[in-house]
Amino acid sequence: VQLQASGGGLVQPGGSLRLSCAASGIIFSINAMGWYRQAPGKQRELVAVITKGGSANYADSVKGRFTISRDNAKNTVYLQMNSLKPEDTAVYYCNVVPFFNRYWGQGTQVTVSS
Repeated sequence: VQLQASGGGLVQPGGSLRLSCAASGIIFSINAMGWYRQAPGKQRELVAVITKGGSANYADSVKGRFTISRDNAKNTVYLQMNSLKPEDTAVYYCNVVPFFNRYWGQGTQVTVSS
């Protein structure tokens, strides 16, 4: 199983980024997928979930700013992040929901700073 996150980078406060996560080795379409993040010194947290049917839920901290979507034909899940804040700085990962520890990839670094 591989869940390869990409699209991170350095962005100024108020900016936007779009993350992608390509999945292989799993039956992508039957799984709820999530974006998780881990900031330095903090526990990993789930920030967005999308069910196999396309329903989405968000952590309160990102609601109204982040949008999760999926393309089952491409085995890919996306996270559109707008109005980014310094507190969004973290390594972002994708995984199934609930997660499997053996599915964690390297993640992609998002840094929000002026």
